[in-house]
Amino acid sequence: MSERIKHYSARIDVEASGKRLDQVLAGLFTDFSRTRLQQWVREGRVSLDDRVVQQPREKVSGGETVTLAARFEDRVGSRPQAIPLEILYQDTDLIVLNKPAGLVVHPAAGNPDGTLQNALLYHDPELSRLPRAGIVHRLDKDTTGLLMVARTPVAFKGLVEQLQERTVAREYRAIVQGLLVAGGTINNPIGRHPVHRTRMAVVSGGKPAVTHYRVMERYGAYSYVRVNLETGRTHQIRVHMASIRHPLAGDPVYGGRLRLPRGTSSALMEGLQRFRRQALHACRLGLKHPSSGEWLEWQAGLPEDMTELRDLLRRNEQQEGKNG
Repeated sequence: MSERIKHYSARIDVEASGKRLDQVLAGLFTDFSRTRLQQWVREGRVSLDDRVVQQPREKVSGGETVTLAARFEDRVGSRPQAIPLEILYQDTDLIVLNKPAGLVVHPAAGNPDGTLQNALLYHDPELSRLPRAGIVHRLDKDTTGLLMVARTPVAFKGLVEQLQERTVAREYRAIVQGLLVAGGTINNPIGRHPVHRTRMAVVSGGKPAVTHYRVMERYGAYSYVRVNLETGRTHQIRVHMASIRHPLAGDPVYGGRLRLPRGTSSALMEGLQRFRRQALHACRLGLKHPSSGEWLEWQAGLPEDMTELRDLLRRNEQQEGKNG
């Protein structure tokens, strides 16, 4: 892992007297997050009038000259790989892409390569300068749809802040088990399952999680829903819908046993048995451009396998209506 150092210098305003050093630094060097600045302070990379300071909480007097020796690492240890990407938008700050099912976002145990991160490093080698190759949020391996990637440190910081402030618009389509009679909001915290540590669950003491859902179509034993997220917890939609006893169709972790609608046709039975992933697609993404501030939105239509399953459910419901 290589690194490079870039030096910055600024004069602290006299009116800043008595403020914490990390607070002052965040106002002077806005390209970097406060957390990252605090780390550099602890590493001895910040000086006040040539005196090294290593306590982020230290108060400034005002009028000092502050210098910062910012350290940038080639953060990504994974190798570039020529994996096709469906890129819907790209400029100097941002990439928006449509992720297929089966593509893991980050390398991890069991998936050391062949990931979206590997693909992005091949597409743009400069992304090795950014945390996680610029990926600021994730989708599960078998969830499809829209995902944003930052191409600069400023864009990365700005997009992370938008996620934290819950101003990014994220809309999903899902096929869930059971007949939902109306939409609603699930506001329950999510954390690690107390027994099965590879799974998530609604648990007291978990992180706040808010999911809004609205019914679009009903098919007897299944419902087609629109889902909007306020928060972005691991497996959030899958866990929340399972918690109200409407798990996602095909979900191998939270789905439980296969449910068959009344009068299930042989084609639908085969389609449900063949659908081996959670029926979840990120269809709309909206955000403020990290440089211009302009509001931008993208949409991605349902993938072929979800479209096929939805159409099979529709036809079965129509046929059952005729028979009834």
